[in-house]
Order: sequence, then structure tokens, then C-alpha cells
Amino acid sequence: MKLSIGLMTIAAWCGVAAAADLATKDGVPVRDALRREAEQPVQPAWRPMLRYLAELHGRSVLPALGHLKYPYHTIGPGYQDGRVFGHIDLTHIRLDVVRAAPAHARDQIRNELAGQQDDGLVPGIVMFNEEGKAWWKNFKGFPPLWVVSAEAYVESSGDEAFLAECLAALVKQIGWFEAKRAVPGGGFYYLDIREDTWESGMDEGIRYHERPARPAACVDACSHLYLLYTHAAQWSGRVGRPDPVWRRKAMALAKFIQEKLWDPETGFFYDEWIVREPARRHLAFEGMWPVVVGAATGAQARRVIEEHLLNPKEFFAPHPIATVALGDSCFELRMWRGPAWNCMSYWAARGCLRYGYAQSARQILDAALDATARQFERTGTIWEFYHPQGGHPETLKRKPTGRNLPCRDYLGHNPLFAMADLWRRTEPRAEK
Repeated sequence: MKLSIGLMTIAAWCGVAAAADLATKDGVPVRDALRREAEQPVQPAWRPMLRYLAELHGRSVLPALGHLKYPYHTIGPGYQDGRVFGHIDLTHIRLDVVRAAPAHARDQIRNELAGQQDDGLVPGIVMFNEEGKAWWKNFKGFPPLWVVSAEAYVESSGDEAFLAECLAALVKQIGWFEAKRAVPGGGFYYLDIREDTWESGMDEGIRYHERPARPAACVDACSHLYLLYTHAAQWSGRVGRPDPVWRRKAMALAKFIQEKLWDPETGFFYDEWIVREPARRHLAFEGMWPVVVGAATGAQARRVIEEHLLNPKEFFAPHPIATVALGDSCFELRMWRGPAWNCMSYWAARGCLRYGYAQSARQILDAALDATARQFERTGTIWEFYHPQGGHPETLKRKPTGRNLPCRDYLGHNPLFAMADLWRRTEPRAEK
């Protein structure tokens, strides 16, 4: 992709200079490390965007506060609710900085796990009142993707000993999910299917148009618990305390996902209360999670990737991936109902790579990073989410109440450094 050097590019560069002056004391080392990573091989058009993202990271690290014993990384200076710590955003941030600043990524894991409750719940969104006291909702969790960032830290640092403290917290968190979110008969759910709490992180997604009468298995919650079980199995062996129960639980949950949440007619995964009712089935990105975490069979993954993720009439939009298939009757240009979120482009690419579709992963990353760079050149900022068909983010809707357009200068859903790193890892190798 070739981008012209116009007025918005100049403005974007000026924005980088201005942002550089705003880096916090604790954010300067992170910013400087990411500046260096921005010079790694990438498409030239991406580099100004990555340099600006480095500055945003530098502005987003605040001093240790309350139970957070290390300087903590917020989800971005442009977020409408101010200095917020946690949720899936924090995993994306850690995946972004882990190669450049591994110790900082480790400390964010420690900050997150420091808030774990006695019942095993790990706080989702942590906020602070005017006196600096932390608070969160103590009755709901969030997608437990943090284990992926812990694994990424160990890969970057070689610090295998760190897994021991992670495993203890992981086992407690699994206990909370099993006690609070298990479905009789199999599977797990997020509280969203009962009330508007947005535990899944997918605020006002299309699957909540009609909720089940009683708890039923959610494809994302089941996939995320499978992720926890597989990591517990791996980590228990690596720290010298192998426990076969985790492998058995993972295998049983994978079987449940493959048999109960899969629709062979459409070749896609759905929630339990939807999968057997054709009139209620819609193509939402949540159905890709079994592929992302490795719970799908090879044949199932092939159909999800080839028929859906790479389908330009569905998820492979000009800015992939659309969160609802372009041709679905529920598609609309409102958050989690159609727009593209770069974090989900990243997870989709990981899913492709897991099942041997390296070139497909590269296609998704190429298109998403190109589209993001075009909007950066035009607007000089990083947006919370993007127009899947290449339009302007300013035309998208967020929520009917409050700020009804995407946030600017948003880190939490934009792991662009991680995406660029994955793009480099999928570079085609010449045949010998």
C-alpha cells in the first residue's frame, strides 16, 4: 500500500511530537523501547502509525496506586471513562509491549492478579475514585485472556519461574468460573445472557436480542475456559506439579464445543440456545473462538477459516474482521454489531496460524494494518474501532447513551505492535 504525504500526514507527525512531550515518567522507558520496535521491518506506511502508538503507550503509564504495586498501564488517554485498568484491553496492551519491555508486561500481570478476590474472581475493569481508591464490580468476571500474555512474557524473557505465581491465580480463577458460570449439563456462560452487564466485553452484541430462559453455554465462554484448562495443564507440568485433571477437563470441554456448539450445515460455531434453531443463527465473530484457542477439530477450523473468516461477503471485509458478517441481516455500523476491532483481527490471525493457515493470517493482518494506517494518515489518531468497509470511523455509532462514536487515542483494542510482529512471523519463506 502506498500512502501520499499530505497535510494529514504532516499533522500526524506533529501529533507524535506533541505526544512525546506528554509521556509520563513511568511511561518514558516503555515509549522508548516501543520506538525502537517501530523501526523493525514492516510496511513503510505502517511506521508513522506505530511511532504514534509508542507515544500513546508512553502517555498511558501511571504511578503505582492502591493495590497496584507497580506503575499501571491504562487503556489509553482517549478513553471516555478516564484512567481505567484491566479487562481484555490489558491483555492486548501486554501483548503489544512484551517484546520491547518484558518486565513491564510482567508487572501488569502482577498488578492484575493482585486484585484477585478470595472467591477467585479477577477484577475486570478497575477504576479509581477522586481519593485514588480502586473499585470494581465484585460479582462479574471478564474474558480471561491474560494467560496468553503470561505465556508471551515467558517466551520473551525465558522466566519460567514466573509461571508458578501465575498458576496459583489461574487455579483460583478456574474455581470461580466453575462455581459461578457453569451450565448444568455442560459448558459455561457469561452473565450477559441474563442481564446487561457486558461480562463478555461485547457490549450490546447481536446475540442478546433474544436471551435464553435459563443459563446456556456461550461459545466464547466455553472457548475461554478451554484456554484456561489447557494453560493449567501445561503450566502445572512446567512448574513440576503436573495435574492430569486439567487435561481431562480440557478434552471434555473440547468435545462439548465440537459436538454441541457446532452447526455442520453452516460450518460455524454458535451459542447453545442458538445452534439448533436456524432462524436465530447469525454470523457473529464469537463463533471463531474455538479456532482461536484450538478447541475445534481440524475439519471444523478449515470450514470456519475458508468459508467465513476469509469470505469477503462475510468477515473478510476491506478492514477485517467485521464483527458481524457483512451479509448478515443483523449487520450494522455500531459497536460489536459490524465494525472492525483490531484486537479481533489479531485473534482471528492467531486462529488461522494455529491451524496452519499462515498465509491467511498474513492476509488478515496486512489488510487490517493497511486500513488502520490509512485512517491514521487521514485523522492523526488511533481509533477504538473501525469502519469494516473502509469508511470513516467518525461515521460509526458506539452506544445510544453517552458518547456515540468511537474513542480516539485508544490503546486497549489496538495491539498493532503485536499484529506487526505476527505479520513478520508469517512472512513467506523461499523454497530451497
